[in-house]
Amino acid sequence: MKNWIIVLLLLFAVTSCKTRNAGRKASKNIKTDSTFVLDTDQNPKDVNEPIRNKLPFFENVIPQPKFEQIKISSKVNVETGSFIPTLDATIYIEKDKKVWMNLQAFIITVARGIATPEGIKGQDKTSKTYIDSDFDYLNNLLNVNFLDYKSLEKILLGRTFVKINDSQFTLTQNSQGFKMVSNVNQKIETEGKAREYKIALDYDTNYDLLSVNLKDVLSPDELNVSYSNWEEINGMRVPKNVKIIIKGSKNSQILLENTKFDFSRMDTPYSVPSSYKKIEIK
Repeated sequence: MKNWIIVLLLLFAVTSCKTRNAGRKASKNIKTDSTFVLDTDQNPKDVNEPIRNKLPFFENVIPQPKFEQIKISSKVNVETGSFIPTLDATIYIEKDKKVWMNLQAFIITVARGIATPEGIKGQDKTSKTYIDSDFDYLNNLLNVNFLDYKSLEKILLGRTFVKINDSQFTLTQNSQGFKMVSNVNQKIETEGKAREYKIALDYDTNYDLLSVNLKDVLSPDELNVSYSNWEEINGMRVPKNVKIIIKGSKNSQILLENTKFDFSRMDTPYSVPSSYKKIEIK
């Protein structure tokens, strides 16, 4: 399969834009148990300290952001072992409906795709090929088994896309923010296929997601997504930089620099020319 299709589908799963209502940012001022709030009158401790009052944390990291649509312009660099030039990506997210993407190299569109609750579609204009599949293909690319449209949109929005709870995770706090680590292996079953993961998540002091790491306990497969340079734009928190590392039988790395955010509605054309050849997913 050509690299453009691989890049296109990987980007569907890892491009990130966390759009959270600015009013929730003020929630770091919520009055809570003193074991939860950083004590600014004392020197912050670098050691992880268990948090007893976890309610404010869950109230800030679980709810989904309120938005209708967002357009992201990005510079994309991909390392897969084969040469891929820097790509210009336009990603359009329409909440609960679709994720549309257009990729350009040297001002020429090379790939386009769309994800909906029904599945994913992508076309490589350089090889005149296309795919039309469910989410199994994305799961195989990322060495996981839990991706569907709902979890995909959470990843795209920089939200917590794995289930976390009080009984099976340990929440601690240090000078950098918060860390949530699974204390038992997390079994995730999708369509009869089960895998177990060790999961670790890091958050900033204002609940911005900093990193997510999933490690398959029975294989070398590992997925790590990290976010940095958060900014508030149009009343929402968004990351300017995203780094994705995929480890397994083959390793890949994707770096995204989000350069512009637009919250207006846009057209998302997608059609496959009759001359294109369908690639069967194996």
